[in-house]
Amino acid sequence: MISVSESGSSAQSPRSPSAKPFIYISVTEPVKLGNGVQAYISYRVVTKTNLPEYQGPEKIVIRRFSDFVWLRDRLCEKYKGFFIPPLPEKSAVEKFRFSAEFIELRRQALDIFINRVASHPELLKSEDLRTFLQEDEEVMERTRSHETGLFKKKPLELMQIIKDVQSKVSDVVLGKEKPVEETTPEYEKLRQYVFQLEEHLAEAQKQAFRLVKRHKELGQSLSDFGKAMKLLGACERVSLGKAFSELGSKSELLSLKFQKESHNLLMNFEEPLKDYVRAVQSIKATMADRANAFRQQCELAEATRLKEINLDKLILVRSDKVAEAEIEYRELKAASEEARMRLETMAKVMGEEMARFQEQKTADLGRAFHLFALGQADLARDLAHSWRTLLPRLP
Repeated sequence: MISVSESGSSAQSPRSPSAKPFIYISVTEPVKLGNGVQAYISYRVVTKTNLPEYQGPEKIVIRRFSDFVWLRDRLCEKYKGFFIPPLPEKSAVEKFRFSAEFIELRRQALDIFINRVASHPELLKSEDLRTFLQEDEEVMERTRSHETGLFKKKPLELMQIIKDVQSKVSDVVLGKEKPVEETTPEYEKLRQYVFQLEEHLAEAQKQAFRLVKRHKELGQSLSDFGKAMKLLGACERVSLGKAFSELGSKSELLSLKFQKESHNLLMNFEEPLKDYVRAVQSIKATMADRANAFRQQCELAEATRLKEINLDKLILVRSDKVAEAEIEYRELKAASEEARMRLETMAKVMGEEMARFQEQKTADLGRAFHLFALGQADLARDLAHSWRTLLPRLP
């Protein structure tokens, strides 16, 4: 985000020309609306900014998950080559969809998403972002429901596109046509890094999940153990019964600490790792866009070459067709050059985006690792202190 300070305050008026530009967005107050399959969660999105293209210093709107999906789809469509921040996945399991933990995880992920978009120097300029942050719910609903892109095409055109894609895939599978792929050292290095990073992040997230689960299980075990010790203490003589009761109380207290740390691990360690797994998947989607741009550029270059050969033949044998062929050749050559420049721009943008991603990843995961170590150290200290203070009281 662009920020003056955490509160967005400054010595000058926030809207004065000399004030440092800032934008701060928070996603808060999730509320369940509707019933059954029609139920959904709405969020209060608060934007504080002094950017002149925004309507005022503060705007509050209500948004639902599908609004965030709409924004991301628009950014993916318009900003080719950029790494569009990921959204959290949907829960297909009804009993988890509206649990307090799931709702809070999603709220946190949506807050991270929208602030990453707003902190990006290019994505911040998006008109769709301003629409998302400023328009009232009725306007947003109309905008979101308006079909865009591929599905605005007529049904017959859409069916033809699908058939063409299926035919292309079949040709590749059957060996009739080999896929055209970019093989530059720079791109190969990028691709290898991204796939390895996804694999290692996914494994780290899997083990973090197991760690969170283990802390929950230990917390529950200590709670059950504490209750059993208290019951045992109630039927023993005074000194031994008191010792069992104190052991039970300590166990229940430590159970709460394990449960609290399991929640902290989930929010501050496992979830950031999962978020970066999603981020790498977004990078792979951008790589797919680049692969498509490369194939298109190659196809246009080859078509231009063939058209030039055909033009040379016509000059010799069909002079009456030369003028028309020259026009087609110039148009095709212009399209080929445009495709080449588009690919070069996308490659340049991706290089800049990767550097930006690396910097952000270092900061975010460094913070997650710091909180992980701090939480584990605090838990170990509390455990040692609790058992140590209990020892003198045991018979």
